[in-house]
Amino acid sequence: MPSARVVAVAPGSPAERSGMLVGDEIITVNGEAVRDVIRYRIQADEARVELELRRGGLDRTLLVEKGSGEPLGLELASAVFDRVRTCDNHCPFCFIHQLPPGMRRSLSLKDDDYRLSFLYGNFTTLTRFTEADLERVVTEGLSPLHVSIHATDPEVRTRLLRNRRGATSLRWLEALLDAGVEVHGQVVVCPGINDGAVLDDTMLGVLDRFPDLASVGVVPLGVSAYNTEPEMRPHTTEEAAAVVDAVLGWQEVFLTVLGRRLVHLGDEYLLMAGRGFPSLEHYEGCPQHENGIGMAATFHDEVASALAGRRARGTGTRSGFFAWVDGAPAEGYRAPRAPGAAIRLGPARGDRPVVIVTGAYGHEVLAPLLPDLTAHAGVPVRTLVVENRHFGGNIGVTGLMTGGDIRDALGAVAATERVLLPDVVLSNDRFLDGLGLDDLGREVEVVPTDGVSLVEALR
Repeated sequence: MPSARVVAVAPGSPAERSGMLVGDEIITVNGEAVRDVIRYRIQADEARVELELRRGGLDRTLLVEKGSGEPLGLELASAVFDRVRTCDNHCPFCFIHQLPPGMRRSLSLKDDDYRLSFLYGNFTTLTRFTEADLERVVTEGLSPLHVSIHATDPEVRTRLLRNRRGATSLRWLEALLDAGVEVHGQVVVCPGINDGAVLDDTMLGVLDRFPDLASVGVVPLGVSAYNTEPEMRPHTTEEAAAVVDAVLGWQEVFLTVLGRRLVHLGDEYLLMAGRGFPSLEHYEGCPQHENGIGMAATFHDEVASALAGRRARGTGTRSGFFAWVDGAPAEGYRAPRAPGAAIRLGPARGDRPVVIVTGAYGHEVLAPLLPDLTAHAGVPVRTLVVENRHFGGNIGVTGLMTGGDIRDALGAVAATERVLLPDVVLSNDRFLDGLGLDDLGREVEVVPTDGVSLVEALR
């Protein structure tokens, strides 16, 4: 029987008052064996909660009296107690297969679990989805979900997933939409496979079969130096421009037919094609902000608003469902970026020039803002572009920078300069390669990855 291990008990919480301890394993809640934190949260919402625990190899029953809806005050070791439903697809563009050696074990978790789609915004292909899963999603209101579409043509989708169930699993997407579940879709475009006419066919398939999708993100594949799939390669500038033109054309179709654009381009596409970013309104609320869609427009709006003394309209970084679910694990899937402090700034800012650490794409977003940021700060503000040697390939996003690459780049920064580091590169104060801030060899200031926080840090 699955169990949930307690890793923290909040002081003064109902759980502490009832005698719960770190290390306790929860077997049942109100007599129900719980498989994941979703069911745990539903059951623990009652005013009277009966817990079957295992402590020191012995089972016991604990009754917790609390207010209805009041959290128990526990933090659990995992989101899923009966093991994550792993992915049995073999997508040639899967980034997990392109990781260099020595990465954190949690980064190699290849899931295809609708529960993590609901909880964290992970994309699922639905190839392991079942009738029982559909019933649970509908009855428990597990919405929104996030689904990898990639192509609506059965043969092309099977080729991309390398799973014969890829040809038919989109029937579950239809069923979810028919049941009123909010679903966000994604198309990862691989040059020569699902771009061009295939991409047009996919957009037509979305319009015909899935017009009730909340949004569809079109993003480019990432290709690291450890890629072993010969057909997987980065886009050329011309290919990226063709995708941009195709999606912009389809936006007009969707706008005419549905009254909304529905499909949106990843920011990387506009950068690769050398195109400007549309207004924030163009993104219709930025529903896939954390998927890199509308981030640049949001950031520009946040900076402009902060400099003008207005409240930003942007979304900033969005937390998942676990931000407020009692029992949420602190790490394992989407750990907090900078826990404990919104901004960690140096003690003496003074009149020191400022260096903003960023990746290649981040530099392109920041570059047009630097004159205004310099004027605001009263000191020179520049970027430090970190070459991603750890992953190699076409990886230029800021969030994939590693501690080792940042440390090497900082060697060219004068000791008199302030260094601002975006928190998106950290998870529980660790970089992707396991290094920490102390390993950088100099003082840096960690700033949340949004325009308002950046402007505030420059004051």
